[in-house]
Amino acid sequence: MRPLIVPTVSTGLRWPHIAREPERGRPARRVWLVPLLVVCGQLALSGAAQAANEKNPKLAEAAATVPTAFELQRLYADHTWLWKDGAAYFGQTGRPLRAWVSGQDSASVAEGRWLVTKDGKMCMEVAWRSKSYKGKQQRTCYSHRIEGGAIQQRKDPDGVWYSFKRTPEDPSDEYRKFEVGDTKGAQFEETRKLIDSKN
Repeated sequence: MRPLIVPTVSTGLRWPHIAREPERGRPARRVWLVPLLVVCGQLALSGAAQAANEKNPKLAEAAATVPTAFELQRLYADHTWLWKDGAAYFGQTGRPLRAWVSGQDSASVAEGRWLVTKDGKMCMEVAWRSKSYKGKQQRTCYSHRIEGGAIQQRKDPDGVWYSFKRTPEDPSDEYRKFEVGDTKGAQFEETRKLIDSKN
């Protein structure tokens, strides 16, 4: 009696196990079937987990870590964040926070403070004003998370996550719009004087 060599289903290679010839009235054991079923089950479970993460972004967010307050402090302190029509300067210790925008029809300035929290937020507490408007102090926060070695940011409470800072840098990173120091202080002062003038 010669032993049978059973080929695998997926590769056609010879399976190293030897199957016995069927005994009377009993089919041959399918030793190769068990590993195949295990692999299929793992693939099905991982696909279901990925689909659950896509349906529930809270699970995906739970996988990300949050930068420490110290890490956020280092990103913002003594930096100017350039915007399309203005900028904001973040002082060394949370004060000052000065910002300005100069649109085509109106100019505004804001003064206040900024702070970081242990849950990955940077918040700005400022009151915006223009020639025709004097606002109350408001708080605007940005959440940060670290995913895959990159820092992402979103405006709270429900903004969309976007790339803030990667290593190595990417041209689309928001952090490329940050400059060390108070680089737009002169523009802030010009805008403030224009707003505060009696004209």
